[in-house]
Amino acid sequence: MQAGWRVGSLFGIPLFIDPSWFLILAFLIFRNGVVWQEKYPNWGLLLTYGAAAVMALLLFASVLLHELGHSLVARSQGIKVNSITLFLFGGVAAIEQESKTPGQAFQVAIAGPGVSFFLFAILGSLVIAVPEPTHPLNVMAGNLAIVNLFLALFNLLPGLPLDGGQILKAAVWKATGSRFKGVHWAAKTGKALGWLAIIFGVLTITTGGLWLALIGWFVLQNASSYDRLTELQEALLSLKASDAMTREFRVVDAEMTLRRFADDYLLGNSTAEVYYASSNGRYRGMVITDDLHYIERSEWETQKLYRIIQPLVDIPSVEEAAPLVDAIQQMESRQLRRMTVLSPAGAVSGVIDRGDIVRALAEKLKMTVSDSMIKQIKDEGSYPPGFQLGAIAQAAIEASDGKA
Repeated sequence: MQAGWRVGSLFGIPLFIDPSWFLILAFLIFRNGVVWQEKYPNWGLLLTYGAAAVMALLLFASVLLHELGHSLVARSQGIKVNSITLFLFGGVAAIEQESKTPGQAFQVAIAGPGVSFFLFAILGSLVIAVPEPTHPLNVMAGNLAIVNLFLALFNLLPGLPLDGGQILKAAVWKATGSRFKGVHWAAKTGKALGWLAIIFGVLTITTGGLWLALIGWFVLQNASSYDRLTELQEALLSLKASDAMTREFRVVDAEMTLRRFADDYLLGNSTAEVYYASSNGRYRGMVITDDLHYIERSEWETQKLYRIIQPLVDIPSVEEAAPLVDAIQQMESRQLRRMTVLSPAGAVSGVIDRGDIVRALAEKLKMTVSDSMIKQIKDEGSYPPGFQLGAIAQAAIEASDGKA
């Protein structure tokens, strides 16, 4: 769900404004107004605060153009850009997927600072064209030029989530052939930069220091998120279907009548939700219990279980050795509650549902997930809110396919 308010679109890319944007907008107008009122008293109150308001809006226009640079280059590579959002710390482009090569990733990363450097050059030329240093146009152009230069240089610091971190990621990816290693390196430097900014900002005990500490916290949190997400993707790719499957199913005799099946299993003490039928030592398929509703009860005494069996070849399944991400993708794309896991010989080895996947992933990452949480996921047939494992699995596959 997209946060903030949609205020339009640029080149078909939706533009959103987060509520926090209004806080920094008001702060910038107030700060510039106070400074300029003292520095240029001949401007008058109306011109001073009018210029401060225009300056603040142009600052965010610069940020918007910076993000638009990333977005248009990504889109030229066939990547969908979902939105651009302006918020407290600037702006962010929601790019749907990674570039396919380190070279393309570098192009997307460098595009934003490139736009900021270009704006710095244009605004610097405007300052030269208006030589009067106290002229409002000269003052605003000079300030915006400096801001765009700072925006470009700051974003080139080599740590995620900054553009420089994306460039470092692309470089390590190119050198090692692993996108994951690139993310880990850039996330580590991002966390280091975040801690440095927090420590330095706290020690200065000024408004500017507080702002630096907040930016450091933002960088630290995002770099940590990149690192955790990459660890999650690596864990997913290392797991096979057999690592997550369980034996939470029952095997019943395909020769029994529908009445006996209903009485002994559906109305009896069986706690199983999944049934497979076999006869003569061979699996015949999955019992589709819902199909009982379409058969007259008078026929239950004579009709065999074969009537509601779906052959194994017709049900969604994966082999034991298949990557777990394959099972996740099938379940998400086909909106399945569970998957059947088959042995190399074609027999039923187990079943996988979303609770099993979360449990296997937690064990791999040595994380603790309560049994009650696993049960809730199994009962609801869905992952916890905000845990988009289908999208994460897809991104992991794309990342593993990335070549230098």
